Amino acid sequence: MADPATYRPAPGEIPDEPGVYRFRDEHGRVIYVGKAKSLRQRLNSYFQDLSGLHQRTRQMVTSASSVQWTVVGTEVEALALEYSWIKEFDPRFNVKYRDDKSYPYLAVTMADEFPRVQVMRGAKRKGTRYFGPYAHAWAIRETVDLLLRVFPVRTCSAGVFRRARQQGRPCLLGYIDKCSAPCVGRISPDDHHALAQDFCDFMAGDTAKFTRRLTVRMKEAANELDYERAARLRDDIQTLEKATEKNAVVLADGTDADIFALSGDELEAAVQVFHVRDGRIRGQRGWVVEKVEDVTDAELVEHLLQQIYGSESESRAPDGSGAGSSAVPREVLVPVLPPDVEQVQAWLGGLRGSKVSVRVPQRGDKRELAATVQRNAEHALVLHRTRRAGDLTTRSQALQEIQEALDLSSAPLRIECYDVSHNQGTYQSASMVVFEDGLARKSEYRMFNIRGPEGQGARDDTAAMHEVITRRFRRYLADRADSRDVEMDTGDDEERLMRSGPIDEVTGKPVRFAYPPNLVVVDGGPPQVAAAAAAMAELGIDDVALCGLAKRLEEVWLPGDDYPVILERSSEGLYLLQRLRDEAHRFAITAHRKRRSKGMTTSALDEIPGLGPARQAALLRHFGSVKRMRAASVEEIASVQGMGDRTAAAVVAALNPVLDPGTAESGASDHVGASDRVGASDRVGASGDVGASDQVGASAGMLDA
Repeated sequence: MADPATYRPAPGEIPDEPGVYRFRDEHGRVIYVGKAKSLRQRLNSYFQDLSGLHQRTRQMVTSASSVQWTVVGTEVEALALEYSWIKEFDPRFNVKYRDDKSYPYLAVTMADEFPRVQVMRGAKRKGTRYFGPYAHAWAIRETVDLLLRVFPVRTCSAGVFRRARQQGRPCLLGYIDKCSAPCVGRISPDDHHALAQDFCDFMAGDTAKFTRRLTVRMKEAANELDYERAARLRDDIQTLEKATEKNAVVLADGTDADIFALSGDELEAAVQVFHVRDGRIRGQRGWVVEKVEDVTDAELVEHLLQQIYGSESESRAPDGSGAGSSAVPREVLVPVLPPDVEQVQAWLGGLRGSKVSVRVPQRGDKRELAATVQRNAEHALVLHRTRRAGDLTTRSQALQEIQEALDLSSAPLRIECYDVSHNQGTYQSASMVVFEDGLARKSEYRMFNIRGPEGQGARDDTAAMHEVITRRFRRYLADRADSRDVEMDTGDDEERLMRSGPIDEVTGKPVRFAYPPNLVVVDGGPPQVAAAAAAMAELGIDDVALCGLAKRLEEVWLPGDDYPVILERSSEGLYLLQRLRDEAHRFAITAHRKRRSKGMTTSALDEIPGLGPARQAALLRHFGSVKRMRAASVEEIASVQGMGDRTAAAVVAALNPVLDPGTAESGASDHVGASDRVGASDRVGASGDVGASDQVGASAGMLDA
C-alpha cells in the first residue's frame, strides 16, 4: 500500500486549467482516468487526509504510485480525451459498464460488395449499420422475413454465397423471390447496394416514403389493367404495414429520443435505455454499473453518455451514415442532468452533426415513458443481485477470504491460473487465464505450446508446468528490464514529470506481459506447486504468491507445506478458485485440440513445393475442391491470383502423376484412396479454414518466448 504523499506533485506544478489526468500503479499501469475543469483543484482533492476520502477513492490513491495530466483547450476536448483514454487503458477504478445480457442487433454489412442482412451480437464493426438492440433474436428474424418480400436483400453466409456463385444456382430464397440472387448476377452490385440502403432507411424509421411509393405504383398498375402486378404491390404494402405495426407508437409527435433510467446503491446500479425512433420503441438495452469510484448520479449519467455514444460514433459507416437506432438522437432524456450539461450537449452535437438536447422529462407522455424505463431498471437490478458471479459484494468477499486463507498482505486483485493439457504426451499445450477483481479478463488469456528439451520427447505435467511458469515470468522480467523512462509533457513551461513504466515505445501502450499477478494458481497438488515454485525461485520472483488447487478434494496447497489449506465448501473464496481452475482447464483443452486438429489435417496440396497456406486457400476458393483442381489445366491454375507458371505446373504434376503401366491398377487404387482421404479436409479448406488454421497461434495470443 503506497503513501500518496510520496508521489504528490509539488505546489505550483499542477496548472489551474481544464485537462485529463491519469493515476498509474507501480508497474506503470493506468488504474484511473479523470477530467476536470481545474486540474489543480481536482488533483489536490485526492491528496487530503485518507480518512476523509471515500473507501474506493482511498483504495485507488493508495494503489497508485504516480499521477500525470494533459492540459486541453476546452472542457469538451477533455470529455473526448477522457473517453479515448478510458477505452485505450481500461482502468481498473473507473466506472465499468457490463451488459446485463448479450443483446442481438439487426446488422447490414454496407461495406461489403453485396451487403448482407443478419443477426449479430458482440462488438460492432465499422462499415456495418446496426438496428436495435432487441430483446429476442426471433423477433428480428420474423421482421426480416416479412421485409424480404419487399426488400429482397442477401441474407446468406459467405460460404453459401460462394458455393452458389460457383455452381451458378441460387439458394432456396432466390427461387421464392426472397432474395434478389446477386450470387448469379440477377442484380448488379450497385442496384443491390441501393436495395440494402432502402432496407436500412425503412428500419431507421422512414417508413411512409416506401408505403407512398408502392401505393403510387399499385394505382398505376391498376390503371394499366395489370391487376396481377397491382395485387403483388398491394400485398407488399400490407407487409410493410404489418412490420411497422409490430412497434407500438409511444410518442405521438414522431420523436427521436433515447430515454435513460438508473436504479442502484452506493456500490452498483442498473441502467436501462429505450431507443425511440419516429415515436416508436425500436430497441431496449441494459447495463450493470459497478461503482468502483465515488460518483454521484449526475456524474454517473455523464460517464454513461460518454461511453455509450462514444462507442456508437466509432461504428459509423465509411460514408458517415449513422449506426442505426443506437446513434445519437435529437433528444436524450435522463433521470438527472450531468454536471457539465452544456459541454455534454456540445460533444453529442458534434457526434450527430446537429443540435442535441439533454434534459429531464417533466410531464406528459415522455415523463410516463421515463417511469416505465425506471421500473425496468429497478427490475434489472433485482435480477442482477440474484446472480452470484456478477455480484460486486460477493466478489469482494471471495478475494478477502482468499487473502485470509493464504495469509496475503493484500487482496489478490489480479490472479493468474495455469493448466496443462495433452493426449498421452502429444500436442502438449498449456493455458494462462487471468481474473481481475474476481472477473475473467479474456483479453489477457494466453496459450503456450510446450516445447520440452530437444530430442527428449514429451514432458510430464510437472516439467511442462515448470516450463510455462519460466517462460511467462522470463517475459515479465525482460519487459520490465526493457522499460525506460518516458517524458510526460504537462503542456506548459513548468517542470516536466518523469515516469517509469513498462510501456512500448513504438505503440505507447503497456507491454503485454509487463504486469505481475498478485497470486498464481496452478491446477494440481504438491508436485505441480513445487515445479512452479522452483521456476519462480530460479528467476528470483519472490513477490508473487503461489498456490495449487487439487481436483479430488478441492484442497489448496502452498509451496513446502505438508498439509493443505482447507476452505469451507460454501466459501466464496473456494468458489472463485474453482472458477479459475475450470476456466484454465477449458482454455487448455481448447489449445490442445486446435494443435491436434492442425497436426492431423492432411491434404494433397501440402506436399507441393512452393504452395503455402495462402496459395492453397486461393486455389480452393477458386476451384471449390481438389477434384475440380485436378481437371484444370496449367493455364487455368496459373490464372489464379498469386500463382505463377512454375507453381501451376508443379500443382498439375502433383495432382495428376504419370503412373507406371505395370503398377497402373494398384497406383490408380492408391490414387483414388488418396483423393478420398484428402477430399474432406480440402472441402473444409474451401470455406476458409486453411488460412485460419495457420493463424490459430497468433489470434489466440500464442506465446513462443
